[in-house]
Amino acid sequence: MKISAPLLLALAIYAVSGATPGQAQTYPWCAVYSGTDGDGGTNCGFATFQQCQATIAGIGGWCEQNPRYSAPRERPHAPRSAR
Repeated sequence: MKISAPLLLALAIYAVSGATPGQAQTYPWCAVYSGTDGDGGTNCGFATFQQCQATIAGIGGWCEQNPRYSAPRERPHAPRSAR
């Protein structure tokens, strides 16, 4: 069985990220690449608008907010017990 390079890369990133199923990391910015036939693809892996802009610089495309992103909620702090 031959594994494609993109699949192998995705598996490596997933393994290093420490993500568990159901905890997929989402980011607030997407790069929409302008391909030659309008089929350039989308990458929603950017934490900042500037990262997205730097990625599309010179290759074409635009940045837009990720519609699937929801900001992480802060966990309530448990009261500390007196010692």
